Amino acid sequence: MKKFILPLLLILTVGMLAAVESEPSEIVGYVKYDVAEGNSMIAIPMTTTYTMAGDLGTAIGATTVSYWDNTAQMFFAAEYIDWLGDWDNNFPITNGSVLMVYTSSATNPTYNLVVGNNTIMIPLNRSDLNMAGLVGNATNATTVSYWDNTAQMFLAAEYIDWLGDWDNNFSTSIGDPLMVYSNSTGIFPGMKDSNNILKNVGNKRK
Repeated sequence: MKKFILPLLLILTVGMLAAVESEPSEIVGYVKYDVAEGNSMIAIPMTTTYTMAGDLGTAIGATTVSYWDNTAQMFFAAEYIDWLGDWDNNFPITNGSVLMVYTSSATNPTYNLVVGNNTIMIPLNRSDLNMAGLVGNATNATTVSYWDNTAQMFLAAEYIDWLGDWDNNFSTSIGDPLMVYSNSTGIFPGMKDSNNILKNVGNKRK
């Protein structure tokens, strides 16, 4: 009897361990890239609003966006044509697409904020700004808005003083165009914006 029970327990134990290991892992976070002057290879995050190469190229200031064709063993490119004001040979992109982008300058832009409304894009090297409230804190803003194409209006997250938190907070990602209402002048992103150079975390906002 013991000879039968021991192998059975061993099989059950191994089976339980295999079942635990085979559970899918949760994918979190983003891969971030420092896009330099010239060619840079990037991959699309698992969550993206871009469906065409031209959309991504426009967002990051690229003039060409290319993909590697395994069969042809060469890159094929979508190119922005100035006189046309549009992308030639545009192609669809999906989550996980690996691309080569060409930019004439490093594409981590900075913005000179004024007191009032400012349009900004979340830079490609700031995947940490993944909520509207975090963007608001980094820009000393009281509202952070995005344009809803369907509703044809801005929808906003708003900082509530008495609550000390953001109402209607929404998720954001690299490349997102946003409107922020800032309470101070400054440069975003600044070298010290994560250390309260532009934000008043824990302090009442003006």
